[in-house]
Amino acid sequence: MLFTPFEIQETMDMFLKFKLDIRAITLGISLLDCASPSGKETRRKIRDKLLAVAGPLVSTGRDIEAEYGIPIINRRISLTPIAIVAAASGDEDYTPYAETIDSTVAELGIDFAGGFSALVQKGFTSGDRKLIDSIPRALSVTERVCSSVNAASTKSGINMNAVDLMGRIIKKTAEYSASRDGIGCAKLVVFCNAPEDNPFMAGAFHGPGEGESCLNVGVSGPGVIKAALEPHRGEGFDRIADVIKKTAFKITRMGQLVGMEAARRLGVPFGILDLSLAPTPEIGDSVAQILEEMGLESAGIHGTTAALALLTDMVKKGGVMASTGVGGLSGAFIPVSEDAGMVRAVEKGTITLDKLEAMTSVCSVGLDMIAIPGDTSAATISAIIADEMAIGMVNNKTTAVRIIPVPGKKAGDWAEFGGLLGGAPVMAVHNSGSDAFISRGGRIPAPIHSFRN
Repeated sequence: MLFTPFEIQETMDMFLKFKLDIRAITLGISLLDCASPSGKETRRKIRDKLLAVAGPLVSTGRDIEAEYGIPIINRRISLTPIAIVAAASGDEDYTPYAETIDSTVAELGIDFAGGFSALVQKGFTSGDRKLIDSIPRALSVTERVCSSVNAASTKSGINMNAVDLMGRIIKKTAEYSASRDGIGCAKLVVFCNAPEDNPFMAGAFHGPGEGESCLNVGVSGPGVIKAALEPHRGEGFDRIADVIKKTAFKITRMGQLVGMEAARRLGVPFGILDLSLAPTPEIGDSVAQILEEMGLESAGIHGTTAALALLTDMVKKGGVMASTGVGGLSGAFIPVSEDAGMVRAVEKGTITLDKLEAMTSVCSVGLDMIAIPGDTSAATISAIIADEMAIGMVNNKTTAVRIIPVPGKKAGDWAEFGGLLGGAPVMAVHNSGSDAFISRGGRIPAPIHSFRN
């Protein structure tokens, strides 16, 4: 017998009861051959290439979903950072590039496009500056385009000029979408050590070191992990770790199957499989509830960071056992607005911004989908980014900030973003200023352990 009745039932329960899904199949596409001295010609080439390469993506995803019975939530594309592609043109405003991408992916039925991005961990090119200055308007006039800026790395240190600039850009982006609680900022992330093959938005881009195209897959299943732990209440952490690892293995194998098949049908190489426990606002699809299943009365109390460290590590180990193509971020996401358990913990007061920062030292990414008061200064936002960049730089891991200063709202108010983005209470920030610190500019040098040549 190939599969036992228990294994068949277990697989069915993963999908039907515990919300296991392929969160995204993301087609990475190089746009380097689209660059030209004419911005108009570059945008025409971008449109033509997206239509040719990404045209079958949506139908391929639907076919696989129907044939295998595996939910695929989003079909996405990631592109070469537009700061690189547009630099050859004389354009000053890169918003038209975002508009071209947005209209093309909408025509194709693709959910999101990542790559309105700049890599400035060590300094700015003229193209980087132009792209960053274009972000607020570009994200306000498009629905599906996502933006990212890599401002730090373990090898290069922290570009504090970029950190300073991004605080102001985030404020302006929120103001451009003030009528929708600053939702433009939900499509903007600031990275340290950004991976070039991440399939998750808003940080996905097709890195300069990637090939012509590839198919990356993001798998999510926090409900499955929680359900697997429920029969083991009171047991030791060695047993809990083993359960998480084995469950992550099963989830990853499913993602590998879908990714390989999608890549074959699209005629592109299979890139990576990112097993990240990305929650949704639905009850039962929560990373916070996994932590509480381990014995915490509420996410955020003492012990939370240790529990999250175990969870993240075992997810990575189980994924690596199941596939040689594990990459991207892989681990556990802790967004606030997208996780019903996290929202509840914020409302109870056990999750604060400071506690979230501590948790980011062991999770997949960083401060994610956090609503803060609209009158928070740009310098304070930059200081929050700087702290998160430091955690990533020193620990040689990817960290990120996706934070939303909600115009007109204060701590304790509710911000609503809708859909998978959910909603969240506005969280308090420290009142004392960091202006003098941020205004110093320059670069925080890379740590000594970065020198490994």
